[in-house]
Amino acid sequence: MAAIKSRIQVDTQYFPSAGHALPPLAVQTTRLVNSYMLWVGTTDVEQDQVETAPLQGSLAKDWACAMPVRETPGTPAAATPLYRSSSSEAALSMAQRLARRFKKQIFLSIDMPPSLGSLGQEGKLLLAIERALVDSLKSHEGQ
Repeated sequence: MAAIKSRIQVDTQYFPSAGHALPPLAVQTTRLVNSYMLWVGTTDVEQDQVETAPLQGSLAKDWACAMPVRETPGTPAAATPLYRSSSSEAALSMAQRLARRFKKQIFLSIDMPPSLGSLGQEGKLLLAIERALVDSLKSHEGQ
């Protein structure tokens, strides 16, 4: 009997610090059928231990789901927050952009420490997070 290949794949990638005051990132990508579940968070683990980073984070700090709109190009993806704290809403708009770009359903959880917002680094960190997610999704789309 031939072995059945799983259509679900999980991969965790390490992204070094994108700037002087920014921490490294870990991105866990769960590739499902025509959709992705993404967790991204800051990490203090070494690159060779990146698989443990999601275990130290939180799935539901800022979590959203977005579906691409297929009929009208340029229309924002339909999205809804699944869970968010009052201080964070970055996952919703980022999930919409990723769903529109990759034409897949996106579940996105962003685990970012609140202290970075108070230090004025939130915008830079969100840009680094989106770049890491795009790089991660591009590597999965090429498979």
